[in-house]
Amino acid sequence: MTAVDERRMTELFENLEVPEGIKIELLRGEIVMMAGPDLVHNLIIEEVLDQIPRRKWHRIQTQDIDILSESSEPQPDLVVLERAAAPEAGRLMPSAAVTMLVEVVSRTSVQRDYLLKRSIYAAGRVPVYLIIDPVMGQCVLLTEPAGSGDDADYAVQRITKFGDPVPLPLLDIELATGEFGTLKDVRPHRLP
Repeated sequence: MTAVDERRMTELFENLEVPEGIKIELLRGEIVMMAGPDLVHNLIIEEVLDQIPRRKWHRIQTQDIDILSESSEPQPDLVVLERAAAPEAGRLMPSAAVTMLVEVVSRTSVQRDYLLKRSIYAAGRVPVYLIIDPVMGQCVLLTEPAGSGDDADYAVQRITKFGDPVPLPLLDIELATGEFGTLKDVRPHRLP
């Protein structure tokens, strides 16, 4: 996609009227629309929110992220940043202000969450990317972003099964996963 095409997509994305209940993201120049999340998804996010201390951290849902090096404006399921790092206002949160992004895998988001967003968030130098996968019953913790563009990735990956704690040293917590639900009647995927 050329720079002109990417600008047009960004302009279209910013002016698009989206029906209520539809989530929309700009991912490497493509507009992605999806239905609202499953109850299992929402309950997992609630469990995570309850474990991250509010006094030190903003825990924000439905926040668009500005990745300067990308033609992307993803909207992760959860954005975590230090209270002092937050800008005063704006629709876009600079990726440089973010400590951790969380995505909960759905029936249709496997490829985006595990591959595309992994690369986008690494390109944006987000220190911690946590994928919570209720299809496979696991969490994938990604740290140490490196590279740029399509070649960006995280150098460290740790997979933890639901029921075991996920250490989050940057947040100074261990995330309990014993209450995370799983999606029933969904065929397991092969990632990662």
